[in-house]
Amino acid sequence: MLAALSIRDIVLIDRLDLDFGAGLSVMTGETGAGKSILLDAFALALGARGDASLVRPGAEQGQVSAIFELDPGHPVFDLLDQGGVQAVGELVLRRTQTPDGRSRAFINDVPVSVQLLRQVGAALVEIHGQHDDRALTDTTTHRSLLDAFGGLGHQADMLAQAHADWQAAAEELGRHEALMARAQENVDFLRHALEELRTLDPKQDEEAALAERRQIMMHAEKIADDLTEALDALGGEGTNLARLGAALRKLERQTDKASALLEPVVATLARVLDETNEAREALEAALRATAFEPSELERAEERLFALRAISRKHNVAIAQLPGLAKRFESELDAVESGEEALAKLRAAAKTAKASYVKLAQVLSEKRKQAADQLDRAVMTELAPLKLEKASFHVRIETIDQDQGGPAGIDRVGFWVQTNPGRQPGPLMKLASGGELSRFILALKVVLAARGSAPTLIFDEIDANVGGATAAAIGERLARLAGDLQVLAVTHAPQVAAQAKGHLLISKQATKGQSGESVVTRVAVLESGDRREEIARMLAGQTVTDEARAAAERLMEGRA
Repeated sequence: MLAALSIRDIVLIDRLDLDFGAGLSVMTGETGAGKSILLDAFALALGARGDASLVRPGAEQGQVSAIFELDPGHPVFDLLDQGGVQAVGELVLRRTQTPDGRSRAFINDVPVSVQLLRQVGAALVEIHGQHDDRALTDTTTHRSLLDAFGGLGHQADMLAQAHADWQAAAEELGRHEALMARAQENVDFLRHALEELRTLDPKQDEEAALAERRQIMMHAEKIADDLTEALDALGGEGTNLARLGAALRKLERQTDKASALLEPVVATLARVLDETNEAREALEAALRATAFEPSELERAEERLFALRAISRKHNVAIAQLPGLAKRFESELDAVESGEEALAKLRAAAKTAKASYVKLAQVLSEKRKQAADQLDRAVMTELAPLKLEKASFHVRIETIDQDQGGPAGIDRVGFWVQTNPGRQPGPLMKLASGGELSRFILALKVVLAARGSAPTLIFDEIDANVGGATAAAIGERLARLAGDLQVLAVTHAPQVAAQAKGHLLISKQATKGQSGESVVTRVAVLESGDRREEIARMLAGQTVTDEARAAAERLMEGRA
């Protein structure tokens, strides 16, 4: 709840420090005393739009601080954690405003954005007035208020998660479909290129081998003549090799007679003969290799030209063609396996959507049941507020499941019919100022402690009513204050008499360095002063003993 409010240099308020307690507190005073200024200052601390005109003339800046005491489990602490502000228990919202229009926001002395301050302020305080367009008059809140009334918060959270899962699955499916579409555009080329490579079947280092073989075949005749001449020089009768072989055999027969002398010679000659034989075998093999069919050269040239053509086509070296074939094969496999993955993603998205739709339909039915209960509960509150001819209805419009959002497939609005025969319509558009305030009060009484901010402020909710209606308003404000902290700006003595706390707002003339000026003052009234103020509200400018007695009776009848 709101524990304290400190205001410095805001319009007519130079310095003001107020403490607040639980239950119902009222603010009273003559018209123009500064009640609206006090609320404007408080709203500034809650994140309302700043304005240079709020700064008291002559002041360097205006400042408003609001101190709240909260249970550790209040949802606002989760909001603060997300905003990077650590806080436990006491919470101080502070706002400064300068005459040049600049404004700064703080929470527990940590600088924050005005947007975060506004979100925190909305979670802590609701302000309701004849011309206020927030809280219950904001149709975007009606669905969450209905969920709170029906105890459907857990189901709503589950639905929001199901929607997030559905959207995530749909986005993943969309990304994969886009990838597959791009791959499909290239699949025909991949298949043709892979078939071409598989038909050609290039081998690693094949180019060098083919080029060398082609070179040999192109010069085979001359090479063969040279090889034959070399071979003739090594072999045959009467050659040096034949004579050398005969000499070796003779020396081998004499080694037992002079081994030390002959063995090295024999070994050397044997090695020469062995190497010569190896040379002859190599010459013979090379000579055989020069023999080829004329068509072989043609085939080699055709294959070499084919390899070079396809390498130019894909802009890779011939040696890289086997790797290119493997890459094309992998890409085609990816397309084929991608079809399987696509089928799985489609199934997952379908399942996620079905889960969301089922939860949304169940929640929609429960909302309709809760709406009937809320209708009946609010209707019971209207008659005592002199709205006995009016009716209240929670209007639920179920939209197409494909257009459903995190909150489901229901559009919820609070509709009213102010008089029989008049067409029903949205609460904010149809109800007049006084009617709107009483509709809101009836709703807040029913919705107390169910999705409400811990502090409620009613600005002249009793305007243009009196007597029994004002008394009924006071009784309901007091009942509402049993669960929540309620502050009410009022001109009705019947409402003021119901309060536990009473603040009297007035204007006073004061003298300063710049001359005489007017400031707003706030006095905390105790029992005797309270009776006098309520008597003034009853009697007007001249307070009579009869008015004091009537005030006493009103206070004694306080619930």
